[in-house]
Amino acid sequence: MNPPGTRVTLGRRLVAITLDWLACYFIVAALSGGIGQMSGFKPELFALFFAEVFTLTALTGASLGQKIFGLRVVRFVDGGAISPLQALIRTIFLVLLVTAVTYDKNGRGIHERLSKTVLLRA
Repeated sequence: MNPPGTRVTLGRRLVAITLDWLACYFIVAALSGGIGQMSGFKPELFALFFAEVFTLTALTGASLGQKIFGLRVVRFVDGGAISPLQALIRTIFLVLLVTAVTYDKNGRGIHERLSKTVLLRA
């Protein structure tokens, strides 16, 4: 059974996740002494991104970028609110970017299939 709502295009997904990433980037840059200090791999950037996406998805059903672009994460089966465990599974596999750009016939990435969720327009 498919939940109610409209499926989200790849473009809208990418814009929302880019906004999440940029918000985390600028926070880490501000705490690191400015953008000029942001060369090389920054594990704190990945940690903040993971924490932001997981926490907001678990508590509100959408990350910052998803909220701004009118998206929400729901259970695939019935369109209900997701559990914290589903948010954790989704976020773990989302940070492995390849899972976020690999889709099935329902328009869901691997991270959504493994967490039994779907991203819809609110």
